[in-house]
Amino acid sequence: MNLFQGMEGMRMANGLFWLNEPEKWSFGPQGLVVEAPRSTNFFNDPEIGSIDVTAPFLYAEVKGDFDLTTRVGIKMLKWYDAGCLLIMADEARWAKLCYENWKTGPSIVSVVTRAVSDDCPSHVIGEVQPYLRVLRSGSCFGFYYSLDGTAWTLIRYFSMDAPEKIKAGILAQAPIGKSCSVSFEFLRLEAKPVKSAKEIPG
Repeated sequence: MNLFQGMEGMRMANGLFWLNEPEKWSFGPQGLVVEAPRSTNFFNDPEIGSIDVTAPFLYAEVKGDFDLTTRVGIKMLKWYDAGCLLIMADEARWAKLCYENWKTGPSIVSVVTRAVSDDCPSHVIGEVQPYLRVLRSGSCFGFYYSLDGTAWTLIRYFSMDAPEKIKAGILAQAPIGKSCSVSFEFLRLEAKPVKSAKEIPG
């Protein structure tokens, strides 16, 4: 199910809610376009102990296993500008899969937070519009990306102590910039049993 079906202009649909709703967002031919405000991020810094959960997050509450997919486009202006899929139990337990303006080039980056965050750049993929995908199977999660929406690459497989019902959706961030414009072409959610989070269902 595409959770954006039924959205129009500034009207929500399909049980979607904002955490940190931005001043500027709209829905149109490109899908959902979010303007991440200045200095917004999701990152619990392990070095200095800061907690930052200020970036706009549009989510649905999902119970049990699921398969969540989107396609991201970004106008990258500053380092760490990103469009992401985010799963969240609470401020101490969350994880994001991002298409991010990393210093080595636009890249797939993941962050897993268990009280503090890690930061894991994976593949440099250049200026494209990648597909991002998250699978949940019980307490296990798989992060994937694709350049064509057909061939998927697993970049992270992990376990998290999370309740059966969590928040899952899209995130736009601009940690050091004035703003960042991110488009999400669709947000497809299938709440269904997933045999394994480290294997794309056949």
